[in-house]
Amino acid sequence: MTPKHIILTLLLMLCPIGMAAQSTITRHKPKPAVTKPKPAAKPKTKPAPRRNSTHHSGSTSSTVNLSAELNKLINNMVYVSGGTFTMGGTSEQGSVAYVDEKPTHNVTLSSYYICKYEVTQALWRAVMGSNPSNFKGDNLPVECVSWNDCQTFINRLNSYTGRNFRLPTEAEWEFAARGGNYSRHYKYSGSNYIGDVAWYDGNSSNRTHPVGTKQPNELGLYDMSGNVYEWCSDWYGSYSSYSQSNPTGPNSGSDRVDRGGSWGGSARYCRSSYRGNLTPDGRYFNLGLRLVLSQL
Repeated sequence: MTPKHIILTLLLMLCPIGMAAQSTITRHKPKPAVTKPKPAAKPKTKPAPRRNSTHHSGSTSSTVNLSAELNKLINNMVYVSGGTFTMGGTSEQGSVAYVDEKPTHNVTLSSYYICKYEVTQALWRAVMGSNPSNFKGDNLPVECVSWNDCQTFINRLNSYTGRNFRLPTEAEWEFAARGGNYSRHYKYSGSNYIGDVAWYDGNSSNRTHPVGTKQPNELGLYDMSGNVYEWCSDWYGSYSSYSQSNPTGPNSGSDRVDRGGSWGGSARYCRSSYRGNLTPDGRYFNLGLRLVLSQL
């Protein structure tokens, strides 16, 4: 065999070994790293403008702001003379009344005071030092506050004022919404025409509105229908047909009562006898509160 043939034979013998080695390298070769485009440098964030420089500018200014808000609150408390009314889905509520609004029953209440407005963000921030609301504005109703949050707010408010503010009972809320002893038996709080008295899904543009911008009811109370639902103090439970005096609801439960309808709900939920119920730790864009005092 010539030297040329010997070299050719050796090359043919080595080829399968080289191919096998190349195959192994290929199978176990790591995948190339994917190079992601480098993100553009983030612009430096400017400090957010303060929504209420008076409140945050120092302890003296904060005290002045708190004092002003507390004075407004006291001045806006409306006297509700005690009386007896029929609570629940009465005739003017029509066929849209829910089963939990029945049976109707007589309730007698002692006199009390209720605020003509829903608690505003300005008042909440003055007391709590923060504003949890989704829709921001000093004169908008505070929302995204749970029933438990409201208890913290009220306790702090009472420590500042030396008074005993609280949430209304469900019966107090409904009596006031109906106009108390001056009731004209409207379907909504202050009118049979919802657009006169309420911000609801038909006119709200899907947001809250400044308190007191619709017509008041017979007692001079605003937004008892619509804008935001309002927490009551009661646990949620079924009605009974027997007459009651100053009822406070069941002794226990899983949900607390809320009342009044909201910017995001239909007219049906804005009726004076409509009842809502939610867990006390729930926070929602359409749920706030209104304050009551047994004595001023």
